[in-house]
Amino acid sequence: MSHLKLFAATLKRHGFKLLENQDIARRAFLHGQRYASSGTSESVLSGSNSNYVEEMYCAWLENPESVHKSWDVFFRSAASHGLAPTPTTAEKVVEDHLAVQSLIRAYQIRGHHVAQLDPLGILDADLDSFIPSDLITTIDKLGFYGLHESDLDKVFQLPTTTFIGGNENSLSLREIIKRLEHTYCQHIGLEFMFINDVEQCQWIRQKFETPGVMKFSNDDKRTLLARLVRSMRFEDFLARKWSSEKRFGLEGCEVMIPALKTIIDKSSEMGIEYVIMGMPHRGRLNVLANVIRKELEQIFCQFDPKLEAADEGSGDVKYHLGMYHERINRKTNKKITLSLMANPSHLEAVVPVVQGKTKAEQFYRGDTAGKKVMSILLHGDAAFAGQGVVYETFHLSDLPSYTTNGTIHVVVNNQIGFTTDPRMARSSPYPTDVARVVNAPIFHVNADDPEAVMYVCSVAAEWRNTFNKDVVVDLVCYRRRGHNEMDEPMFTQPLMYKQIHKQVPVLKKYADKLIADGTVTLQEFEEEIAKYDKICEEAYTRSKDNKILHIKHWLDSPWPGFFNPDGEPKSMSCPPTGISEELLTHIGNVASSVPVEDFKIHSGLSRILKARAEMTENRLVDWALAEYMAFGSVLKEGIHVRLSGQDVERGTFSHRHHVLHDQDVDKRICVPMNHLWEQQAPYTVCNSSLSEYGVLGFELGFAMASPNALVCWEAQFGDFHNTAQCIIDQFISSGQAKWVRHNGIVLLLPHGMEGMGPEHSSARPERFLQMSNDDSDAYPEFTEHFEVSQLYDCNWIVVNCSTPANYFHVLRRQILLPFRKPLIVLTPKSLLRHPEAKSSFDEMVSGTSFQRVIPENGPAAEEPHEVKRVILCTGKVYYDLVKERKNQDLEKQVAITRLEQISPFPFDLLKEELEKYPTADLVWCQEEHKNSGYYDYVRPRFRTIVNRTRPIWYVGREPAAAAATGNKNTHLVSLRRFLDTAFNLEAFEGKTF
Repeated sequence: MSHLKLFAATLKRHGFKLLENQDIARRAFLHGQRYASSGTSESVLSGSNSNYVEEMYCAWLENPESVHKSWDVFFRSAASHGLAPTPTTAEKVVEDHLAVQSLIRAYQIRGHHVAQLDPLGILDADLDSFIPSDLITTIDKLGFYGLHESDLDKVFQLPTTTFIGGNENSLSLREIIKRLEHTYCQHIGLEFMFINDVEQCQWIRQKFETPGVMKFSNDDKRTLLARLVRSMRFEDFLARKWSSEKRFGLEGCEVMIPALKTIIDKSSEMGIEYVIMGMPHRGRLNVLANVIRKELEQIFCQFDPKLEAADEGSGDVKYHLGMYHERINRKTNKKITLSLMANPSHLEAVVPVVQGKTKAEQFYRGDTAGKKVMSILLHGDAAFAGQGVVYETFHLSDLPSYTTNGTIHVVVNNQIGFTTDPRMARSSPYPTDVARVVNAPIFHVNADDPEAVMYVCSVAAEWRNTFNKDVVVDLVCYRRRGHNEMDEPMFTQPLMYKQIHKQVPVLKKYADKLIADGTVTLQEFEEEIAKYDKICEEAYTRSKDNKILHIKHWLDSPWPGFFNPDGEPKSMSCPPTGISEELLTHIGNVASSVPVEDFKIHSGLSRILKARAEMTENRLVDWALAEYMAFGSVLKEGIHVRLSGQDVERGTFSHRHHVLHDQDVDKRICVPMNHLWEQQAPYTVCNSSLSEYGVLGFELGFAMASPNALVCWEAQFGDFHNTAQCIIDQFISSGQAKWVRHNGIVLLLPHGMEGMGPEHSSARPERFLQMSNDDSDAYPEFTEHFEVSQLYDCNWIVVNCSTPANYFHVLRRQILLPFRKPLIVLTPKSLLRHPEAKSSFDEMVSGTSFQRVIPENGPAAEEPHEVKRVILCTGKVYYDLVKERKNQDLEKQVAITRLEQISPFPFDLLKEELEKYPTADLVWCQEEHKNSGYYDYVRPRFRTIVNRTRPIWYVGREPAAAAATGNKNTHLVSLRRFLDTAFNLEAFEGKTF
């Protein structure tokens, strides 16, 4: 140690003071100083840096083990190289070693900017031709680090933050640069240094920097070639047979098929049993054929224009359909289940749906760490950058009730969006930059280098299953044809497509490479092609025998055992939805208690629980308690209940309080609903992120996984559901018609005109009613099970309950029906605490059921011949009408009938009700404006009931552009006006309907 001490003493005595006046900022700590700020950099051995280095050295002198290994290596290296104990030598040692560390770090951070990612060689994947000045692309750039060409053969100790040395601890500068360029500047571009976890960064560095790590056996190469053959020849076959048909082929990114298969192989090897996939239309048929393994004849027959559709709905185009398949993974010989979700043309809309289904499958398997079920999401470059739902879904990725423990994202980066150049489509360098918000590593790779792609995909799968975090694989490729096969891309991208027309297909490139190195022979390659071509031809012949298309054969989320083998319900009846009084009382007692010892709740909550206890004792329920009893009762029956949305744990209106918070212990909570019985299904209630589109899509996906769950999404106000309109229109409303996919999701939409302004008043029920598929003109046949049959034929159910008991029943009916339909509930706000909006246990006990219509049951019903007017209404306005009728003493002359289920329309019950009052005026009264609400929907249906012999007059607010007024006085004046009209028995005399 004597020579080290001598060096140290000299450095301590002279070196630091001399170096303080030297401007060597450009030569050391470059990344930590110069690149962190655009301002003036601080010299490494001046100011605070000088003090820091001196402190490190002094500590090392006393005990080499007391400093980080890198400092120990540095000081020992300086001495062991025989450096003279002079300040000048010490300065050079410090400069050079820190410069080399900065150089290595520069490649790790910015090497991807100069990687050769574009197969066409004409674009920069990061949209910028600028070359970072700290990358050694020419010898003169060594000067940036204070190094010179003469330093290239000098040997440097490698820091612990790189693995380029392999088993070597030191390398020459020339070799260091060579290996960095090989790792970071070839066909793979790595973005990961923004990750704030050292272990994860080290893991990635080791996977890509270790020399010789990307080697493939001859068997692996032959498998890769065979998969490329299938991918490319499938597209060629479709192009030959149906040259004028849209199919959104994969040409230009055929490597995606072996890429997906590699991800699945590696994931299966690591224990994954179920992979759920979502993707856009491009390449979907190829994925169905060569990844999911859909029968080729089932795909080919879809191109037959004479193919008749079975009576299963409207169907969808072939490149939107999904598939579910269980098979043996040939690579691992393990069982694997694959599900490709059906989706609309709306790009990225399926992303949260896939995540929700994945979460559900993990939940039902008890797979809390995501070791058995995972998701793979495919994206286009323009959509990944442009669609906000991608960002919304990323922000669900690490939330406790939404995480799927990591997703592998594969971006098919065509470097174009339809006709839009990427320079006009995004502001970020890469289309994948959105993934940085969740610290997901991003692996860019040239799609014309199949082996690089396979290695990246293998690492991505290993990353996901090691760290349970998202990862992005960016396949930088091209689109050989236009947006579809009929589109002419030369109109807008002439130079790109001139190059594409010259581009040698990746299959030929890779086959030539393997033939040249002797891995396969030309004959073997041609035989592989001929074998797959024969498979396609034989399937094409068989496809001609298919005359009828059964959409159910393309189902992505089957429910084994729930339906009959033919897909029909096992019955067409629904049992009563009431429960025993004993159960009601028990649930009410739990709902009004704190089932955990030494748990301090808020004093205001104590009053709420006390009120619940009093209601239970008096055999009454309000809205919150009715919901509690509906949820609790199905939990007892083994049905999982999940309630999600913004602030649902407490409830926007502070009425629910399903999660209790200890006032003295941070993060200590209690969910009484999970303490109802020892043997019960779990209850999940979770506040969501402030998202509608992403979260509703997620819950829809969750509801797909099993029919034995009550999955509810609540909007903070019903008005806000329209930011999730895509999910409502493309999935919830039409999902069964397009894809034969049942779904029982429940939408809870707070609704009511209460003077709270245009964005806190209306759930826009007219939108749901306009999309309801029940016929207004066709008078139905009233069969024995008319109610259930009508529900089975509809696309969704829309209700506006006026009593807590009816809300209780409709939630329970949702589970007891022998099929599943989406349920839209217009829930109240002011009625949550309205003294009249309470129900008796008598309306909920065994034998009772949901009332689609609540008829008049007062004096008017006792003497119907004296009734002058029948007011039909729905929801909260009923309470305004009842109060006004009493004030005007018209309880005998005016009957008020409540329409609780609006769609499907209860023709049978309303026919019976209207026939009681043959001479009375018929009035539809609503608090919504005339061009919203229900009138346009109910009017033709009422006219059908009365065979168009009686008018159905409108009473309500006048048409308006906004859903509601923001002025309280205007609100009250308009309320007064339509209430006056409703009870003016001469209001419509002399008027023509």
